[in-house]
Amino acid sequence: MKKELQLIHLFVLVCELYDKRKHTCFQRLSNNASPGGITDPELVTIYFFGLLHQRFEKKAIYEFIQTYWLEYFPKLPAYQTFVARLNRLESTFQSLGAELQERLRVESLPEIDRVIDSMPVMLARGGHAYSAVVAREGLPDVGYCASKKLYFYGVRLHTIAQRRSGQLPSPQQIWMREGSCHDVRSVKEQAPALPNTTLIGDSAYADAEFESKLARQGSKLYTPRKKPKGKELSRIEKHYNRCVSRLRQPIEGFFNWLNDKTDLQNASTVRSEDALMIHCFGKLAFAYLLLVFNP
Repeated sequence: MKKELQLIHLFVLVCELYDKRKHTCFQRLSNNASPGGITDPELVTIYFFGLLHQRFEKKAIYEFIQTYWLEYFPKLPAYQTFVARLNRLESTFQSLGAELQERLRVESLPEIDRVIDSMPVMLARGGHAYSAVVAREGLPDVGYCASKKLYFYGVRLHTIAQRRSGQLPSPQQIWMREGSCHDVRSVKEQAPALPNTTLIGDSAYADAEFESKLARQGSKLYTPRKKPKGKELSRIEKHYNRCVSRLRQPIEGFFNWLNDKTDLQNASTVRSEDALMIHCFGKLAFAYLLLVFNP
């Protein structure tokens, strides 16, 4: 598809989504438009179009539009105004993401298997994690990413996704917690409804209380067996762990795809709580758009 048609198609999709969710998209945004200025649907289209072309930061998106696509957005404001307007669209991106998530849920195959995991969104990492001073007024704090073996300053993105044969899993529930929040604590406090489900996670979710709660919903949790202190796992336990690892691999594939398409994990240029919310919810809404429409 030519880029011009791609942009027009994307704008039409955004306008359609706005029409479906206008009661929430516009509810809190009466002060976010200026007469004769650029509209919120145009701002969302610009953001999505920039991400579609691998411009992952606001400045790169703005320069991309200003350099190559200004004729389509003649009312593009100055960069500072563009950022300020975009940073007020948190509820809009959440609403658009919810509409797309619902469409994806309807289209998904009726499989009962779910995978669960978390991914860090890092404002700073390594030795800079403890000295970071940005976005201190909200969720971000210092946590540890076991898979990367590093400390980071930021938040955790927790995801429960439905497995789909031969496809990326369909994210059913996504929520954010502070970086220091342990995975099992987060899911227990989130209290998601998971009736009649097979839930597959890593060893971080091995918790008797959590398993008991799932059992009361008619659900079963599968996590790897932990190596007993001073002992080795049996051959059967090792085989079981390999099976669980294969079954939960799709959630890792989803996170890799998400980072490839949005660079969500890297939030090193974020400087405020509002900007962090747009970084997360804006990119998640775009990811849902790709999963549903692939524009």
